[in-house]
Amino acid sequence: MKLSVSILSFKDRVDEVDCINDLVKCKIDFLHLDIMDGLFVPNKTWNITEVKKILPNNFNNYDVHLMVNDLDNYIDDFVSINPKYMTFHIEATDNPKKYIDLIKSNNIKVGISLKPSTDLELLKPYLSLVDLVLVMSVEPGFGGQKFMESMSDRINELYKLRAENNYNYVIEVDGGVNNNTINSCQNCDIVVVGSYITNNNYQISIDNLKLKKDT
Repeated sequence: MKLSVSILSFKDRVDEVDCINDLVKCKIDFLHLDIMDGLFVPNKTWNITEVKKILPNNFNNYDVHLMVNDLDNYIDDFVSINPKYMTFHIEATDNPKKYIDLIKSNNIKVGISLKPSTDLELLKPYLSLVDLVLVMSVEPGFGGQKFMESMSDRINELYKLRAENNYNYVIEVDGGVNNNTINSCQNCDIVVVGSYITNNNYQISIDNLKLKKDT
């Protein structure tokens, strides 16, 4: 299980850049960038110009989560930082295949996500095409929310579907993950953790998570 750390709670802090630089010294697997447009979700975060000002010079393993309506322009912008994964929401488009192909055409691994209330059936036609499925275990838009235990069933269903059909996607979960709720994520390949790490001592929190995920 790999660790992708969300920097959402660093937004608008005067020491934002210092916090990010300190964080990547802790040997995390990915830096998770929550990109929100204020339309698809009520919150708004960074545009590409702002992101480029805060990214560390000695790290390039980015996990970009697009919570936006204008997928064409945001994808075009964020391919410039060459992320490892770029994930979009199925609710943001009536043509998911178009954006799967667009992201792949830029040699970036493509992820697809859905809100907790969206039926998993909508994803099934695309599971053979994507590299990552992101399970939202909170309503997207804000950090610091409580993990929705009901999403454990969704994680387990995706794990089962992958095994039964020889799919190649990794399973990622995002929202409310901490040293307790990580126990509900054992069938995930990547866990996104935000405030549990960023609002506490980074290294101690990461070590606590590693103890749980490696047992």
